[in-house]
Amino acid sequence: MMEINKALHLDNKIFTSDISQEPIRKGFGQGLTESGHTDTSIVALSADLTESTQMEQFKDNFPDRFIEIGVAEQNLVTVASGLAAVGKKPFITSYAGFSPGRNWEQIRTTVCLNDRNVKIVGAHAGVSVGPDGATHQMLEDIALMRVLPNMVVVVPSDSVEARKATIQLAKTNKPAYIRLARDKTAVYTTEKTPFRLGIAQLLIEGSDITMVACGPLVYEAMLAAESLSKQGISAEVINCHTIKPIDETTILKSANKTRVVITIEEAQVTGGLGGAISELLSEKLPTRVFRIGVQNRFGQSGTVAELWKEYGLDSISIHNTAKSLVESKLNA
Repeated sequence: MMEINKALHLDNKIFTSDISQEPIRKGFGQGLTESGHTDTSIVALSADLTESTQMEQFKDNFPDRFIEIGVAEQNLVTVASGLAAVGKKPFITSYAGFSPGRNWEQIRTTVCLNDRNVKIVGAHAGVSVGPDGATHQMLEDIALMRVLPNMVVVVPSDSVEARKATIQLAKTNKPAYIRLARDKTAVYTTEKTPFRLGIAQLLIEGSDITMVACGPLVYEAMLAAESLSKQGISAEVINCHTIKPIDETTILKSANKTRVVITIEEAQVTGGLGGAISELLSEKLPTRVFRIGVQNRFGQSGTVAELWKEYGLDSISIHNTAKSLVESKLNA
C-alpha cells in the first residue's frame, strides 16, 4: 500500500481531478514581492518580459527598485552583477531560452567567477511551453547552470514551492538559478509543507523503486506511484527541488533501499537531474539508473499533453517505465 509522507502537509486532493492548478511562476512573483517588503536591498531587473515572468507585482509595489533593461539579456546580467557588487540583491528575469541561453558567458564571468549575489530566474522552461516550439523550449539550462562553480540550482515543483524557494533564496548571498515552467500545473503542496533549500522531500515511501523528480513532473511521478501501487509495486517518490547542492543523504538512503532509480525531469537528461543523480550514485553507491527526460532531442510545437506523451514524461509513461524496471530487477 502506498504511504504518503503525512508530515509534509500535502494537499489532500492530490489524486483527485479537482486539484487546483496555477503557473509555478506565479509563486515566484509572490515570493519576490514579499521579500521586497522585508528587504529594501532587493532590486528587480527584467529583459522586456516583466508581466510574463510575473515580476510585474514587484514593479508595481517598488517602482524605484525595478529596472527595465529591454531586449538585452547580456546587459541584464552585467548590470545585475554591478548592483550586487555595491550591496544590492538583484533578481533578474527572462525566458530560460534567453537567460541563461543567450547570456551564459556573462553569468559565468561577471556573476559566478566573482561570486556575486545575483538570482537568475529562467521562465518558460521545458517542452511545456507548448506551441512556441523548439527555440523557446529551453531544455539545456539545468546542465548549463549546474556546471558553474558557486551556482545554486533550484527547480520548484508547484507555485507554493516557488514562493518559498524565492523567499529563502532572497536571504542567501550566493548566485542562484530558479527554473520556472510556463503552463498551469497542479498545486499539491500547502503553506504548511516544509521546504528547505538543499533538502529533498520524501513524498511517498516505497521499497521497489526510487523515483527522483523535479519541477512539474514531481506531480506526474506521484500519479505514477499511485497507479503502480494498485499493481502491487511500491514506488518511492522524492522531490529533488534543489539540484545543486544535491541532497546526497536522502538520495543515497533511498537508492540503498530500492536498488533501482528513475530520474524524471522536463529537460535534457545529459547534465540535468539525471546526470547529477548518476554522478552521485556511480561514485558512492553503484545503482541501476534510468533517466526519464529529453533524450538528445530538441523540442517541438504541440500541446503540453501531446509533448509530455511524445517525450515519455507523462504519468502513464513513467508508470510503464517503472513497472518494466521493477520486473527486470525481480527477474535478474
